[in-house]
This record gives sequence, structure tokens and C-alpha cells, in this order.
Amino acid sequence: MVPFAGWSMPIQYKDSIMDSTLNCRANGSLFDVSHMCGLSLKGKDSVRFLEKLVIADVEGLRPGTGTLTVFTNERGGAIDDSVITKVTDDHIYLVVNAGCRDKDLAHIGEHMEAFRAKGGDVSWHIHDERSLLALQGPLAAPVLQFLTKDDLSKLYFGEFRTLDINGVHCFLTRTGYTGEDGFEISVPSEHAVELAKAILDRSEGKIRLTGLGARDSLRLEAGLCLYGSDMEQHVTPVEAGLSWAIGKRRRAEGGFLGAEVILRQLADGPAVRRVGLFSAGPPPRGHSQITTAAGEPIGEVTSGGFSPCLKKNIAMGYVKSGLHKPGTELKVVIRGKANDGVVTKMPFVPTKYYKPT
Repeated sequence: MVPFAGWSMPIQYKDSIMDSTLNCRANGSLFDVSHMCGLSLKGKDSVRFLEKLVIADVEGLRPGTGTLTVFTNERGGAIDDSVITKVTDDHIYLVVNAGCRDKDLAHIGEHMEAFRAKGGDVSWHIHDERSLLALQGPLAAPVLQFLTKDDLSKLYFGEFRTLDINGVHCFLTRTGYTGEDGFEISVPSEHAVELAKAILDRSEGKIRLTGLGARDSLRLEAGLCLYGSDMEQHVTPVEAGLSWAIGKRRRAEGGFLGAEVILRQLADGPAVRRVGLFSAGPPPRGHSQITTAAGEPIGEVTSGGFSPCLKKNIAMGYVKSGLHKPGTELKVVIRGKANDGVVTKMPFVPTKYYKPT
């Protein structure tokens, strides 16, 4: 167990991080991610309010669907990334990172006060009465199906519904942070342990409790950003490779914090870009320097490690634009030694999101 954002969190259970990672991809993993902060925005202006703070086209989402988005600051940098869901036209459910909770809530709260002072209809509720379980991997859907009457084959990646699971009213989103098919289940805290046990029992030992160690290797293999490492206050969504999350209407209209900077980068291209890397030698870690073959510094690694699935080093980091294309050869400096590296496409391991065929 380790302290994390004011919580005590498991790095691993009895399995090694390597075994845990492989078991998630072969069978499944159950993560207790109750440290993350779920909140609801309600009121007829909640969409209009949220669109001032994020890059997503929230208005364009169908009720019951969601997307990854980014909260931006005035300079276009990322305050946090978040999965947001439009439950109805006047109810949005979102989950923000535990490490950013205080900063995010202060930011949302301050803007909400100003918005309401001008007559805007929006209020919020922070779901501290609920816990969050993430069920991921190929057995996630068949096992969860045992515990609910709703037909999960009709719920696709990014979709949300409220339903009874194991006899308890839950919020269910078909999403996750591993690249596998899976769900995030928001459950009243008094029923969380019981639900976790029911999932583990129904899987006959194949789905295992999984800690932060494997969670990190799984999300890295899936090419997903970790806030605080791969995204920070000075990094824009365009630099982070998340331009796809900026809705078409938002590109035309702007209207979110830092829009001027972000829209200019969309037009002219950013100075740096997030890339995936393979490298030789010891596994690269955050802040390892990236150079050209001639030794000229061009960026740094933000996340890296040994991939349990690919059995080789993988990393992501930022390099100067123009040197970001797959196949570009470079060097990764670890403990003073330059190791061969090459820019590669992400995800490193193919994703298996459940989408309509």
C-alpha cells in the first residue's frame, strides 16, 4: 500500500505487476478506484456552463453517451482530463482525477459562482457517498451480465446508464483505462465491498483484484495519458495528441478557456508533440532525455517502462514537431548513456473497445 492523493492505495495484491497486467488482458481485472472524484452537474444551463471549461462538444453528445475531455486554463494548458457523460440534457456526470480534486473543484466552483451570478441555472453534487469500481478485460461483460437483468450487449463504449447490479442501483459507464473492454461502476459505498466480492466470485477466480502498478502498465500499453506525467498545466490538448477530443463546433466557435492558443495550434501545428517510443537498454522513465542521433536534445520521456505484453521497453514523451513521425530514430538517455530509440504509433497494444460493428 502507498499514500496517494490523501488515500491509501494498493500498488499490487498477491500477483506480481507482470502477472496482473497479463491476467487483465487474458481474463480480467477489478480495480477499486473509489479515490477518484465523481460529480454531477444539474440544471438547464449545465451543458452551456461546462462548455466554458472543457474542449468537448457537450451539446452534441446524445443523452446517455460520453467522451474524454480536458479542462483547460487561460493559456490553453490542461488543468485535468476527465470522462464526462451527458446523462440527460440537464444532467452531466463526470469523474476527475483524485490528485487534481481540490484544484478542479475550486476551479469549477469559482466559475459556477460567476455563471450563477449572471442568472445561469446550474448546481452540483459531489458523489462522496459513492464508490467506483473499474472492471476491465474480456471477461468483464460476461461476468457482469450475471449480476444484472439489463442487456449489456446493447451498451457500447462511451455509453452510460443507471441500472440495478447485484440488486443495487448503480451508474454504469462502458469505459476504462486499460485499452480493454470494460466498465466503471459507481455504487453506493455501503454496497461496494459486497459488489466487488460478487464480481470476483462470479468469475471463478479468473478476474483478480489489481493495483496501481498494473493499472499503470496497462494504460501505458494502451497509449493513454496519466495526468501529472504526460499532461500538465503547461501542456495543451493539441500537444498531447488529443485534438480529436476538440469538437468540430468548438473548433469553429471556441468559447472555452485558452481557445485562442488551442485554435492557433490547430491551424499552425504545435511546437512539440506527444509520441510513443520503443527503446533499447534499461526501461526509460519520466524525465529521461530524448536526443537526435547526433546528441541534440529534442525532448523528454514522460512515462515509460517494460511492457509485460510486448516484452520490450515502451515509453511516451514529447519531442519537437517534425521529429514526431513514426519511424524517426532517436536516442533515449538513461543514467548518462544514450540508447537507441524509435518513434512508434500508439496504442502499443491494440485496444479492444466494444463498439457497434
